[in-house]
Amino acid sequence: MWLRNQTSLSDFLLEGLFDDSPTHLFLFCLTMVVYLVALSSNTLTILLICVDRGLHTPMYFLLSQLSLMDLMHICTTIPKMATNYLSGSKSISFVGCATQHFLYLSLGGAECLLLALMSYDRYVAICHPLRYTVLMSRKVALLMALTSWLGASLNSLIHTVILMHFPFCGTWKIHHFYCEYPAVVKLVCGDVTVYESTVYISTIVLLLLPIILVSTSYGFILHSVIEMRSAGSKRNAFATCSSHLIVVSLWFGACIFSYMRPRSQRTPLQDKVGSVFYSIITPTLNPLIYTLRNKDVAKALRRVLGIQITQ
Repeated sequence: MWLRNQTSLSDFLLEGLFDDSPTHLFLFCLTMVVYLVALSSNTLTILLICVDRGLHTPMYFLLSQLSLMDLMHICTTIPKMATNYLSGSKSISFVGCATQHFLYLSLGGAECLLLALMSYDRYVAICHPLRYTVLMSRKVALLMALTSWLGASLNSLIHTVILMHFPFCGTWKIHHFYCEYPAVVKLVCGDVTVYESTVYISTIVLLLLPIILVSTSYGFILHSVIEMRSAGSKRNAFATCSSHLIVVSLWFGACIFSYMRPRSQRTPLQDKVGSVFYSIITPTLNPLIYTLRNKDVAKALRRVLGIQITQ
């Protein structure tokens, strides 16, 4: 068993996602292409919303925060994985592992909360359009963003401090490509039953409560849409909500698969597959879904590009 004062001087070993086979080399290159797409599309979305005045609304402010979370999420895990693969090294320092754990947990929790709060924005837009500027002012949108960031960061800080305070034993080899909670907690020497129960309750709060809020919001939205007489109004309502609903389904589906399953039913391969989906695939799809399906964003992009070409 390692003493706690030795812990800070030791490194963890990340098993990684790929080996040296040609097939895995191709998969690594494919992953890096997806990473670059996610990096560029989320950066473009943030810059576009900041630059174009037509997108300075609460809805697009929240969308920019979502893109920022996705951008930071992929930058928390993929660069270290790629560096270790290319260099042949598998090590990550104790401080680096703790930092990575804190960041990915903070960003994941913040995205859960933000997506739930964004469903309220869609509810106000569809069910109370005349009062939208009052119920969804810039101050309210800013408060939503701060609540998401601070609430998730506080939750992550508590869990990270407690987890990294436990003594670790064995070879310190993490069967994952980053310091994800289920993989790190397996290295703990001692009884973590109470702590795991606490984490499970926290996961329920950050997953099920937002899902309840999203379901409630869309229940009211569906009721309002059914009562609309105009077919055009119904199409516009569905177009307004469909992008958010798709993103919510992808994100919460992946998170539930990764964190709500009993520990006895988890395997390292399943954990990796789930993590790849919500840490790489989802951040890539989110801006593409919102950008390609959103006429305002497409118009803003043409306006900005038109200005640049003219200049």
